[in-house]
Amino acid sequence: DWVFAPTVAVVRDDRWGRTYEGYSEDPEIVRAYAASIVKGLQGVNDDFLSDQHVIGTVKHFIGDGGTKGGDDQGDNLTTEQQLFDIHAQGYVGGLTAGAQTVMASFNSWQGEKAHGSEYLLNDVLKQRMGFDGLVVGDWNGHGQVPGCSNESCAQAANAGLDIFMVPGQSWKPLYHNTIAQVKSGEISQARIDDAVSRILRVKMRAGLFDKPSPASRPLSGKTALIGAKAHREVAKQAVRESLVLLKNNSNLL
Repeated sequence: DWVFAPTVAVVRDDRWGRTYEGYSEDPEIVRAYAASIVKGLQGVNDDFLSDQHVIGTVKHFIGDGGTKGGDDQGDNLTTEQQLFDIHAQGYVGGLTAGAQTVMASFNSWQGEKAHGSEYLLNDVLKQRMGFDGLVVGDWNGHGQVPGCSNESCAQAANAGLDIFMVPGQSWKPLYHNTIAQVKSGEISQARIDDAVSRILRVKMRAGLFDKPSPASRPLSGKTALIGAKAHREVAKQAVRESLVLLKNNSNLL
């Protein structure tokens, strides 16, 4: 029902280890591709989020492709205008196409971790960009916020994170700590209500309370279409014709 794609990182330094996940270093291309894949994943018009489509996720918000020195999960030091002109264009394309979820990024912007940034997640994404879907965290990304851990992070919830992504057993103490933080007033009930409303809104738009189980849907098991051999061959061809191998002769990279 839900896929974590597309990645709309606009890569500025090829030393970044996740360069291959981005579509282009050109923001206009990333914006166009983001819109196209969201439409393909979620459908459009009368086919929007039908039983032959899934919920898409535009990620990672924001600036992961522009960290200093290409440092993975590092700090993006661009100005706010550059952040919008370069790194936000994939979101302009994806959200305009109706993307229902956005994933927060591991990186920082101007020294502040995105998972804990109320300005980026709430003021910019939800308010100024008008995003009314849900914001999901990345793999224990909240635990990197200063003063937080994988098991406790009121700041991420307050900043606008609607769903924590928690692998392993850390979810249990996180669950209990979050409840305690709401009871103490550290996280407001209104913030929890907003998060739950956004989650339910996306589920209702996707018809998850009415659709049959995934195994009973029209495309279930249709491997001739999903992961089709012909499609995989096109993907391989694209990689072969676009891959560039760099040789480091003098330890310059």
